[in-house]
Amino acid sequence: MLAQDEITHEEKTGTLQRNHAPTWAEARQLAFRCAAPLSSVATSLDQAIGCILDHDVAARQDLPHYASSAMDGWAINGEGPWNLTVAGRRLYAGEASVIATGGLIPAGATSVLRKESGSVSGAGCLSLRSDAKPGETLPGRHIRPAGEEATAGDILIPAGTLINPAHLALAAVAGHDQLHVQRKPRVAVVMTGSEVVTSGEPAPGQVRDAFGPQLDAVIPQLGGVPTGQLRIGDSYQEWLTALDGDGEGRRPEVTITTGGTGKSGTDHFRAAVVALGGRLLLDGVAMRPGHPAVLAALPDGHFIIGLPGNPLAAMLALMTLGEPLLAALGNRTPQEPTPVLSGADLEPTPGKTRLVPCSVVHGLVFPASHTGPGMMRGLAWADGYMAVPPEGAAAGEPVPVLPLPWTSPVSSTIPDGRRLPWHG
Repeated sequence: MLAQDEITHEEKTGTLQRNHAPTWAEARQLAFRCAAPLSSVATSLDQAIGCILDHDVAARQDLPHYASSAMDGWAINGEGPWNLTVAGRRLYAGEASVIATGGLIPAGATSVLRKESGSVSGAGCLSLRSDAKPGETLPGRHIRPAGEEATAGDILIPAGTLINPAHLALAAVAGHDQLHVQRKPRVAVVMTGSEVVTSGEPAPGQVRDAFGPQLDAVIPQLGGVPTGQLRIGDSYQEWLTALDGDGEGRRPEVTITTGGTGKSGTDHFRAAVVALGGRLLLDGVAMRPGHPAVLAALPDGHFIIGLPGNPLAAMLALMTLGEPLLAALGNRTPQEPTPVLSGADLEPTPGKTRLVPCSVVHGLVFPASHTGPGMMRGLAWADGYMAVPPEGAAAGEPVPVLPLPWTSPVSSTIPDGRRLPWHG
């Protein structure tokens, strides 16, 4: 854990004053602690799905707000037989009127007789069938009283709730047209590399784009709102223009860049940040893969996450920095590792945490194959990723495991019976 005075010093100086890169755990914590939640916003019901509610939703009136029929049949007054009268008018003793499910109970009605339990003669007289169930005419039978579900002022959906479709229906029934929700951070993507092609089979010296198809899908799973992708070349001016947005301060809250985080002559991430008056909050992480990842902030509070150019390294760096940063901006708690027993011996990586896509089988976690920095095959079939400590871990020892944003539930459990956090 980073000490508070260390965080303060970093914030004052604009960079990490260390002789070594921060650990993986420190980097995650810094990415979470460097940002404050965005303000709440009032939004229409259809735009609130998947958002976190910022204000309680209360019933504006009783639910239901009038006594209604639970059945198709007749509203009746008394024991019967009954004379049929015009629907909707007040009923007096011995009177009945036709009513449908959900219909307003007329004044004077004592109960509702089901259609199956009554019969009407040609003279407009309603009588109880001989085969009607006992108690069909008891007071209150088949009537849904006003306030049965809630009374005015009851809290129906508390602040902090992640809104699902049923919440939207409940809010609508309660008379709400808008909900106050935690605003989600907007996220732009800037992709670099003149060797990258976006369709077909790449020729020698070219690589197929691995970022474009996935980042706009991953960003919502991390709690952000994609605002578009921009492809640039490798020149400093292109970097500067891309990170400056429209030049008038209208930037999304976060920009994710791919490539250009090394320190060669063609890597312009740091120089562009400095030229825009920004500062490096984190420059490299003691982890593999993804150690060249960078986190920066511009004067207006805009954050930039610099991902390395290798696809797997970039995705694991995004999990390390992007997941906690977007959680902080969205007023959410970041994912915490769950210790799971390793099913294999895991080699040490002195001085670095090794991030490895993994599968959980019968309560044990196993590293995936095909997990080189430029490979995506192992990640595509993984249940999560493990953070192997620098000293490694022997089979049977616990190792920290985190879910991937898209991980599907599997049937395994941790040996003590607890389900992994992404299993529901």
